[in-house]
Amino acid sequence: MNIMMLGDRDLSFLTHQELDYALTLFPEDARPKWVSTDDPAARQLGDVDGIWLVPGSPYRDDATAYAAIRHCLSTGTPFLGTCAGFQYACVELVRAGGRIGADHAENNPNSPDPVVRPLSCSLYGERRLVHPVNGTALAAIVGVEPFSGFHWCGFGLDDVYIPVLQAQGVVVAARAEDAGVEAIELPHHPFFMATAFQPQVGLRETERLHPLLAAFANAVRRTAME
Repeated sequence: MNIMMLGDRDLSFLTHQELDYALTLFPEDARPKWVSTDDPAARQLGDVDGIWLVPGSPYRDDATAYAAIRHCLSTGTPFLGTCAGFQYACVELVRAGGRIGADHAENNPNSPDPVVRPLSCSLYGERRLVHPVNGTALAAIVGVEPFSGFHWCGFGLDDVYIPVLQAQGVVVAARAEDAGVEAIELPHHPFFMATAFQPQVGLRETERLHPLLAAFANAVRRTAME
């Protein structure tokens, strides 16, 4: 199975160093591979079994990032978005609900429809207690007990857009103080989940793949075998 790690790799970022380590913990058959957003391969998704839209915004090619999300939505390809991937997924889902001008305030500060806005408290290198919502797929994966989530961001979903997302079938799967909505999911999709927290950070201590990443890999495997 082929997993595309879509993002602009920069090893000066702690989070990308941690991503590289996380890849060593994936199952042997996963074959995760970094692909830059400005690489032509990022638009060639026919043989891709799963996409992880990784942290690091703004991307060098935002249009490619949004196109990858649309591809997963339309084809049922498993999707995981973390940090920036979460933010872009929220924007694209609002656009899918008819708000075609929806945008990200980091990339377009003058947008009249900013789905993603600056957080009230920036979370660069910060941890927050993430509260999974009971009954969600995320809670089934990580448990219902609050856990410490690592963040490297200053932007988050504006709660005003939650009803628009819910109209698209989106479920809020977790929340945290100062960070608002921490995770979203699409129950009708084989696997579509996005989180503000970064599950790859800290795996050097546990030497074990985070349950969310393991669930993503399993979903990719199931889809690839169909």
